[in-house]
Amino acid sequence: MISHFHAHIYYEDKTRGTARTLRISIEKNYAVEMGRWREQPVGPHPRAMYQVSFQPCLFGVFVPWLMLNRCGLSILVHPNTESSVLDHTEHALWMGKPLKLRLKRLDG
Repeated sequence: MISHFHAHIYYEDKTRGTARTLRISIEKNYAVEMGRWREQPVGPHPRAMYQVSFQPCLFGVFVPWLMLNRCGLSILVHPNTESSVLDHTEHALWMGKPLKLRLKRLDG
């Protein structure tokens, strides 16, 4: 069962402004929970990013919106179930260039 979803918005120094603009637009248009800016890799994420946590009822409107408004950024969308590894691999959806996750940093 899916409790909620995460969208991880990845950026680099040169795309931080784009990520900031996207974040402002997300906050303005959607009832989601915004995670803090992570300037260094954290957990399985190999690049700077911030996380957007959202409820399943938003998937059908929020994910297509991200597809059209990501401005070239790589985004990982995944469900949160009982398996972090499967959530970040088999159950994951990538927009843009997929990144190689550090899966050993996940709990089974």
